[in-house]
Amino acid sequence: MKAITAAVARSAGGNLTLEDCQLSAPQACEILVRVEACGICHTDLVAVNQHWPVPLPAVLGHEGVGVVEALGEDVSEFAPGDRVLMSFGACGSCSRCTQNEPGYCQFAPVFQVQGRRLDGSSPLSQSGESLTGHFFAQSSFATHAVASITNVVKVDAEMPSHLLAPLACGVLTGAGAVLRSLQVRPGSALAVLGCGAVGLSAIMAARIAGCREIVAVDLNDERLALAVELGATGSLNSGRDPIKKSLRKLGGMDYVIDTTAVPELMRQGFDGLSARGTLLCVGVGRPGAELSLDMSMLLTGGRSVRGCIEGDALPQEFVPELVRHWLAGRLPLEKLVTTFPFAEINTAISALAAGTVIKPVLVMD
Repeated sequence: MKAITAAVARSAGGNLTLEDCQLSAPQACEILVRVEACGICHTDLVAVNQHWPVPLPAVLGHEGVGVVEALGEDVSEFAPGDRVLMSFGACGSCSRCTQNEPGYCQFAPVFQVQGRRLDGSSPLSQSGESLTGHFFAQSSFATHAVASITNVVKVDAEMPSHLLAPLACGVLTGAGAVLRSLQVRPGSALAVLGCGAVGLSAIMAARIAGCREIVAVDLNDERLALAVELGATGSLNSGRDPIKKSLRKLGGMDYVIDTTAVPELMRQGFDGLSARGTLLCVGVGRPGAELSLDMSMLLTGGRSVRGCIEGDALPQEFVPELVRHWLAGRLPLEKLVTTFPFAEINTAISALAAGTVIKPVLVMD
């Protein structure tokens, strides 16, 4: 057992507390990672607030970056001292995983919701009591994490840890939505609903993809201004601008990416699609939320609606591509990230919930 410090969620909506915990040695196909930085994602808030029924007490965190300290059995791809990024959990052997679609792993709920290994165990405990400690196959709101190698990526030492961390989920999802899920065509028109970390990542990716129109939609004028700085060709404030009418005035969108999970805004985005256009839903909504659409718009224009998980990306292949875009100046993540010491995790969570920061990243000491 290794003595570590972890941020433990004990009650729905409550503050996390930094507590001494014990972490077991990595099992087969696992590694022990000393965490350098970890991003805070909207999904962590969903879990803290119990919109996802993650069993409490739990250690969350799923955008961890760190250095490998120890290997479990059957690990040959990594060595102690390697710098790695920990992405989402997947089994690596089901039909979806073997088709390079790990986001749709049939066992994803075990990792992403139950926060356990496939055998139901957890590497994390406290005074002999098991804690939920394998969230997204990592639980990286901690000084150390045991991670499954299935979605661990060896990363370039040139990129700072606090900028690497968002590539594990938020940036992966937004950029992947454009470059992987939709595979947008150069010269196409795309709108992004919501200018948080995922939405702004989609906007940067749309510029990389060569979109002709990139329309940012949000309630916050400061975020809309940043969206334009990052590549949007236009912006709409959903609190005062008619979204459907404005998108149609531009000739309609080939693609609309929704990151908000707000049904009314999603419907307006769908109504702003051109013929054969696609509404891609990546936002995590409240359980039971429903989206109503005009059926004639589906039929007469051949429009479509679909969801996507983690940008349909394969982390081992897509993360290095994103690193190359950052190195070339095409993915200025520093404009999104605000760092917080690990001890200020509750301040960081509150700032994300209030919208005063775009992407908080915890930096471990």
